[in-house]
Amino acid sequence: MSDFTTPPYLLQERSSVRRVMMQVLLALLPGVAAYVWLIGPIIVVQLAIATLAALAGEALMLRLRQKPLGLFLSDGSAILTAWLIALSFPPLAPWWLIAVGTLFAIVVAKHLYGGLGQNPFNPAMVAFAACIVSFPALMSQWPALGLEASFLEQLRIVAGIAPRIDVMSGATPLDALKTALKLGNGTVDVPTLLATQEVFGHFAGRGWEWVAGGYLLGGLWMWQRRLISWHAPLGFIAGLSVLAAALWALDPQQFADPLFHLFSGGSLLGAFFIVTDPVSGCTTPKGKLIFGLLAGLLAYIIRVFGGFPDGIAFAVLLMNLCVPLIDMYSQPPIFGLKNEK
Repeated sequence: MSDFTTPPYLLQERSSVRRVMMQVLLALLPGVAAYVWLIGPIIVVQLAIATLAALAGEALMLRLRQKPLGLFLSDGSAILTAWLIALSFPPLAPWWLIAVGTLFAIVVAKHLYGGLGQNPFNPAMVAFAACIVSFPALMSQWPALGLEASFLEQLRIVAGIAPRIDVMSGATPLDALKTALKLGNGTVDVPTLLATQEVFGHFAGRGWEWVAGGYLLGGLWMWQRRLISWHAPLGFIAGLSVLAAALWALDPQQFADPLFHLFSGGSLLGAFFIVTDPVSGCTTPKGKLIFGLLAGLLAYIIRVFGGFPDGIAFAVLLMNLCVPLIDMYSQPPIFGLKNEK
């Protein structure tokens, strides 16, 4: 089907989706720029790999479903999913891991449910969860902080030409904190740990504070442009912060402060770019607030007490299951009708 036979309302709808997706991609650029400064331009290569894999998977599924390629490929939704996957995966992950995760998100999590607007789960988080369960070693190989490696060396590692040496891998701030507390068996206090280990910066992971700040800047810009509402991001930040503050106040020697958790891992990426997904999230303002709040609580519980250093993907997927129930009980009263108890 060509654009000449496509209904006008569908063309208008796709044009609107394209404008929103392009603006969300622009909002990601401050975080990407900070990522390039911290790690190097290899993250741009990963973004390109994910984008190509997403467009290839999208084109294949559109062809099988007999949908117009040009109209749906240009809406930007597949590219946004690809970018979120590339920014969530380790920057030195092998190229095939990025490609497999992206294809899984597009083919399984998106198109097997009917395509954009029909998927009940966030595709990027489905890809992250599937890959961290299937390839836990590769998904934990983050570059060691301060490691001097040229772009060519990083490119060779991603391409699989150069061997993946141990020195190229380092713990994330969240993983370093959890591992130190576990090995210390209660004898290591968090304030001393954060002040002495090189991986930690002023209030979170050294360097990663700027990446999180970039996502915060982009998220606030989206809110100012009214691309997203404040309900889900505020709910997520509140859920994560309130529980972190409560445990930190009870035992500051064993629990990090809320600021550390907000600017570590994918907290702010999740708050502004994941829980705000209009398809897999709630639709009512009250529902969005509840969705974000519970996702933030679950993310903190999983990252602190669970087996994974960052639990945002699993928290979001669990909350995706609850969306119909939350929406049902958060609908505003219909004007003119009296509530029956």
